[in-house]
Amino acid sequence: QHPKLRMNLDAELLGEQPVANIIARIPGTGNPNEYVMLSAHFDSWDGSSGATDNGTGTIMMMEAMRILKQVLPNPKRTILLGHWAGEEMGLVGSNAYAEDHPEVLQGLQGLFNQDNGTGRITRLGAGGLPNGALHLTEWVKKLPQEFQSQLNYTGAPGGPSGGGSDDASFSCHGVPVFGLGAAGWDYGNLTWHTDRDTYDKLVLDEFKANATMVAMLAYQA
Repeated sequence: QHPKLRMNLDAELLGEQPVANIIARIPGTGNPNEYVMLSAHFDSWDGSSGATDNGTGTIMMMEAMRILKQVLPNPKRTILLGHWAGEEMGLVGSNAYAEDHPEVLQGLQGLFNQDNGTGRITRLGAGGLPNGALHLTEWVKKLPQEFQSQLNYTGAPGGPSGGGSDDASFSCHGVPVFGLGAAGWDYGNLTWHTDRDTYDKLVLDEFKANATMVAMLAYQA
């Protein structure tokens, strides 16, 4: 009942190692140099599999992209999906992409980023950009009532991204970013950056609905 362990451990620092982002796109047919981006990071804290941080966001954005490919195979604007590496190490992947692709920043019409848990999306932020909030308000009005009723969104500009997730890598360039916040499901005190962040914590119906909502917002953008 009271085990004791004695461990003799050794480690070796191997220096910086290369990592890569994963980028997908549906080319635009009318304004191909204007972009709508879906955003989530696929690296995780090493204590576990990172199911809710951020496997859920990664899967959700992939599913939203699948929906968009089916219902909007020839969008007016180019739709991009960014799965970022090195978020947990300081937004490394998304920062590098933003620096390497000024043409995307110049044409970016909106980026939707999600990075917190398995729950339904309950909060939207417009990155502190007044015109972004105006557009987001119009898009939300066109969502089904079931989605509107779960959102706490006033239509006012939100605060600027605080740097905790990949949307900050883009908002610092003055482009419209929209942060998607999820209901807690004990994310903050159970799964976030712990060895308990495993796939059995996923609430599938919640982020199936999230993928549908994100696809609808991206469709309008």
